[in-house]
Amino acid sequence: MKRLSVVLIPVLAVIGAVVFFLWTFCRIPVKAGYMAIVTAKIGQPLPPGQILAEPGQKGVQSTPLPEGRHFLNPVTHEWRIVPAINIPVGKVGVVTSKVGAELPSGEIIAADSGSKGIWKDVLGPGTYRLNPEGYEVTQLDVINIPIGYVGVVTSQTGEPVLPGQFAGVGQKGVMKDVLQPGLFYVNNLAYQVDVLEIGMNQVSILGRSGSVVMTKNQIFSASTALDSLQQNTIQAQQEKRNKYLEQNESRGFISQQTLTDDISSMVQSSRQKLKEFGKSREDLPAGAAQPRSGGDRIDTTPAPESVAFGLKRFVEFPSRDGFQILIDMTVEFELLPENISKIYMLYGDLPAVVDKIILPQILSISRIKGSSYGARDFIDGEGRQQFQMDLTKELTTVMKEKHIVIHNAIIRHVEVPKEILDPIQQASVATEQDLTNQALQKTARKQAELNTQTAMISQLKKQVEQETEKEVATIVAKTKKEVAAIAAAAELEVAQINLEKAAVQAGITELSGEAKVQADFVVANETALGRKMLAAVFTDPATLAELKFVEELNPRLGIRIIHAGEGTLWTDLKNLAPTLPVK
Repeated sequence: MKRLSVVLIPVLAVIGAVVFFLWTFCRIPVKAGYMAIVTAKIGQPLPPGQILAEPGQKGVQSTPLPEGRHFLNPVTHEWRIVPAINIPVGKVGVVTSKVGAELPSGEIIAADSGSKGIWKDVLGPGTYRLNPEGYEVTQLDVINIPIGYVGVVTSQTGEPVLPGQFAGVGQKGVMKDVLQPGLFYVNNLAYQVDVLEIGMNQVSILGRSGSVVMTKNQIFSASTALDSLQQNTIQAQQEKRNKYLEQNESRGFISQQTLTDDISSMVQSSRQKLKEFGKSREDLPAGAAQPRSGGDRIDTTPAPESVAFGLKRFVEFPSRDGFQILIDMTVEFELLPENISKIYMLYGDLPAVVDKIILPQILSISRIKGSSYGARDFIDGEGRQQFQMDLTKELTTVMKEKHIVIHNAIIRHVEVPKEILDPIQQASVATEQDLTNQALQKTARKQAELNTQTAMISQLKKQVEQETEKEVATIVAKTKKEVAAIAAAAELEVAQINLEKAAVQAGITELSGEAKVQADFVVANETALGRKMLAAVFTDPATLAELKFVEELNPRLGIRIIHAGEGTLWTDLKNLAPTLPVK
């Protein structure tokens, strides 16, 4: 026992020292959300150009230690604990790898995670453990395409395609499929996403002021975070458009600040005109149409669209009779989702589409069609309406070939020279005044006819009321007579039924009496026959008398027959007393 203690104590001391060393100096506690970067002090040296070491090699190990408890020898290894890479919701991680196979000359996007350079795939929301010595992660906003927009995707890498063709997998160029509204985790270095408006947009040509393109306002969601992402996406696209506008300022594009000031001035001017128009209508004579009030008031608030950009262009052409015509118009156009990638590939973003396709066609067709109309046609309602229909039809046909849908081309204002406008307006005013007087005369005649018809209706109403009262009285009297006849007939029917009931009762009583007499006779006769048969059975009258006596006895009376034996009967009667119970 003593020897065992001598051996066991040193062993336990060694084990305790080892455990203390491991727990104190070798233990690597990695908390949640962190990772440990390990550097091996011994091992095979790294080949030239290699940054991260594999197991058995000397240097920074490629695989970090995840959260948990680990043990390494501090003599052969050293480590440092750093936060893991956390990609929050609404962000993507673009990875730039410093390790792996070299990319082909001219390439910057790595096809897979085994090559150097920028990975094509991105990291979505979550926690990742990539060694910061070999990988650099840049966080970018996700692309959130709002409702009413689509994303046109352009691949930045791959084999180039022929002009006019869409890019496929592994090819460089515009892709056919567009991104629908929603969140997309896209590497913007590998893919360029342009957010374009779909649905109804407007090009408004504002005469001397130029032209503006109106697009729908963004539809906000119930989430502040999503709205912020949408704003970032739209803002990024707007910055691209601003660069395009600045680069093409010589083509007539208007800066955003100047355009905003012009639109504000136009809105204020329109409101002032509407206000003056309302005041002037208050001075109209009695009976004339008055301005509407309450819910019918003219709305002077701006339309629910936003100004996208402006151009210094307007429609001006000579009429058939040589007068210069200036037109304000609005053209409503739509870019369909199935066509928008084709439109973008051929023409570019919305400013380029408007600048290169829509506005030139509007100006060209307006000049060609407008030059076949006289100046008076643009003043008269019918002539201007016909010009608008011709313009819309031709513009729809031409733009359909370019994958753009035209819904309306609306003529809002036409400027013609004053020397022709004033006589035509005066003649039109005189014509309208004559039509107004004729309408007033017709109204007076109709009012007189209405009064006559009203009096006749009142007379007919009274006549109908009298006829109705007479008819009601007749119906009431007839109804009372029919009710009385029905009541008399009912009483007669009841008396007849009571008579028949009395006859039935008499028959029942008679039959009941006869049946009772016959029953009594049968019972008495059968009783007599029974007695006669009983007497015939017993030839001795004494025996019959004894039987009758027995039948008449009380059923509760007990009878015992006792053999007395020798002696006298009277001697044993005292023993019979208990056998005759008295109740």
